[in-house]
Amino acid sequence: MYARKLSVRRIDAAGQSHPCLLRWIDSFAMRNFTNDAIFDHLLPAGDGQLEAGKRVPLERLQAAMEDWFRRKGYLQPGERLEVQETTHTQPRQP
Repeated sequence: MYARKLSVRRIDAAGQSHPCLLRWIDSFAMRNFTNDAIFDHLLPAGDGQLEAGKRVPLERLQAAMEDWFRRKGYLQPGERLEVQETTHTQPRQP
């Protein structure tokens, strides 16, 4: 299991936030187009969800993902990407 849970969201031109599709996230994680080993510690977990190792720098990850998503045509002009660390609470056990 990876140490960090991340939210990956597309912010449209109107400022509305949408979870990025799993296939987008998977495309980035599987292709590793950057040839940067730091991004080897990523695991797509669902729409808008990514798990990452502690060494993955969020600023570099966001910039690299945004660049990839623009190249693939996933992000349109006026849209941007937002990657944030999230905290998930465990459900209470009865």
